Amino acid sequence: MSNLDKIKLFAMANSLTEHQLDKIEKDFDIDLERNPKQEVQKKEYYLQFDSEFRREAKSMAEHYEVFYCLEKSIRALILQLMEERYGVNWWVDQVAEPIKVNVEKNIKRDEDSGFTIRSDEKIDYTTFGELSQIVTGNWEAFEELFKRGKRSFQKIMTNLNQLRGPIAHCSPLAEDEVVRLELTVKDWFRLME
Repeated sequence: MSNLDKIKLFAMANSLTEHQLDKIEKDFDIDLERNPKQEVQKKEYYLQFDSEFRREAKSMAEHYEVFYCLEKSIRALILQLMEERYGVNWWVDQVAEPIKVNVEKNIKRDEDSGFTIRSDEKIDYTTFGELSQIVTGNWEAFEELFKRGKRSFQKIMTNLNQLRGPIAHCSPLAEDEVVRLELTVKDWFRLME
């Protein structure tokens, strides 16, 4: 085989590989980040913020994305398992009264704001700590999933709640806390093994 034939074969194999990767990204709705990221056009006011704040925001964005996905998936999991175990009225029948009262206050605050309501699901108005209380208060709905036990679940949720604070309140994570976040997210997934 000549060098030209080898180059043609390489180009064809590359083209087929790119096509397959495009298909995987489309089928699984993921971005494999094969294309260089284009700098997002920032609003003109963005550059008026202190450069240190912009740098911190950029470094914190990754941690926010991880926690956003984690928290949304935890809420969806609780909703699914509670509904499976207790039916569609699980919120009324199984959630502790103080949590329901707090959620109603949060909903009322949203309604009074005049802004778009964040969700139709009451669970989306709970605090992260309240999510943990819902699970531990209804452990029989979760014990099969979290085989390592209630104490492991509580410890990991407590750690996640601690790590959530700086992320949710616009404070940079220290290097150790970045590592701790990565390990705690891994611990979360290990809970379900």
